[in-house]
Amino acid sequence: MAGAEGCPNCARLEARVGKLEERVQKAEAEAADLRHENLRLRQENQKLQARLERLEERLNRNSTNSSRPPSSDPPQIKQNRPPQPPTGRKPGGQPGHEGHTRELLPLEQVDELIELDPKRCGGCGRKFKRRDVRRSRRSRTLRGRARRHQVTEIPEPQPHTTEWRMHAVECADPECGAVTWAELPPEVPRGRFGPRVQATVATLTGRYRSSRREAQVQIEELHGVKMSLGEVGAIERNVSTALARPVKEAQQYAQTQPVAGSDESGWPQGKRAGKRRAWLWVMVTNVVTVFLILRHRSAEAARTLLGSFDGVLCTDRWWAYKGWPLRKRQLCWAHLVRDFTEFTERSHKASRQIGEALLEEARRMFAWWYRVRDGTLSRESFQTYRVPLRRRVRRLLRKGARCGHKLTARTCRDILALEPALWTFARVRGVEPTNNACERALRPAVLWRKGCFGTRSAAGSRFVQRMLTVAATLKQQGRSLLDFLTLAVELHQNGERAPSLLPDAYTFRQLEATA
Repeated sequence: MAGAEGCPNCARLEARVGKLEERVQKAEAEAADLRHENLRLRQENQKLQARLERLEERLNRNSTNSSRPPSSDPPQIKQNRPPQPPTGRKPGGQPGHEGHTRELLPLEQVDELIELDPKRCGGCGRKFKRRDVRRSRRSRTLRGRARRHQVTEIPEPQPHTTEWRMHAVECADPECGAVTWAELPPEVPRGRFGPRVQATVATLTGRYRSSRREAQVQIEELHGVKMSLGEVGAIERNVSTALARPVKEAQQYAQTQPVAGSDESGWPQGKRAGKRRAWLWVMVTNVVTVFLILRHRSAEAARTLLGSFDGVLCTDRWWAYKGWPLRKRQLCWAHLVRDFTEFTERSHKASRQIGEALLEEARRMFAWWYRVRDGTLSRESFQTYRVPLRRRVRRLLRKGARCGHKLTARTCRDILALEPALWTFARVRGVEPTNNACERALRPAVLWRKGCFGTRSAAGSRFVQRMLTVAATLKQQGRSLLDFLTLAVELHQNGERAPSLLPDAYTFRQLEATA
């Protein structure tokens, strides 16, 4: 043993073994670190993959798979639509097509009438005499056969300006001697412009979405009226005040209707240095449409718009409407179709399959509903078809809730929680399966927002919401916006009650009872 301990070879071997053990321990430690690093990188990669998928979904969103407006779609979205098969016909009207020409105005609407008689015979060239013309006009065969040609022209703009001169009279009493000036009659506008000029300016900015500078130029070029930029803003404020009561009455009337739709869209409000986001809310009924610009997109804001409304409400799946009873709520199937389309565009196989199946059921439902609306399918038959359709949709949604894709599963669970509200339109007459009426009503407001970038003050927002309400409601009722605004401004400056936006059958006594 003593010899082995003193053996130099053994000492070298022991040293090498010790170094190898240190290297093995170091390698094991490095392998453990690499395993931890690999696990961390895998987790980070999964997070990045999920984030990339979300970003790609946001990038690929368009009007077919989200609530984005069609105007925001890139050009390739239109190219992806299935092309129409060629018909082999030339563009334009086809042979045998019934022509449509502009109808002539009745004689009582013609401002100037010019009678024309031929000078010479088209056959022999003989010059006609006056008795020939009179005899032809009296003959039965030619009576009433005059060819009519009308030309409509706009006269050169010439604004009508009225000046009131208020004179002063000095009292002849030597003890008084006071100077008294004449006062304007109460019906005379206190501003520089009459009701129709103000109504025209409000129509340009509030209906045709012209900027104030554009309206300033248009009112001068089209009507010959010069005004400053500040006067355009003052006119908007005056018109907004004149419309306050009719808009309030319209909102009260809408809250008493049996069916309504509601939707909302963002609206910038505030100074340019730091705009805060407000929300433009809309409530659509059969004959009245109401807009409100509110600070929030909450349930409280929804109640501010809807008030005491107790009818069937058609909306999307926004959480602010969750307090509404499901038996009195209709979910918009157009929004659901966009959700189902988004399912089909995800990389997850189960999500795509469920989305395609749900889209097929939605297409089948709409095909039947269109037949109900045009009278080729009875409502009773549709009710019969709906029962198995509802079962299939519910089964697909439950399958989607367990499909393994986080976003698809969450959307399916949300829809299942509101599933009774999918079929209210089949149970209640007058209810549509979509909320397209609200989206069409919001369309002009969205275009206005894009052009003006929102409003700078609460007063500007009030003008927007009131003009949108009046324009949309009058369009529904087939009434003239310009005439209504002219009458509203005229009655307002005279201190009289403003005209009503309500249909004639609805009385003010009913309004006061429901207020």
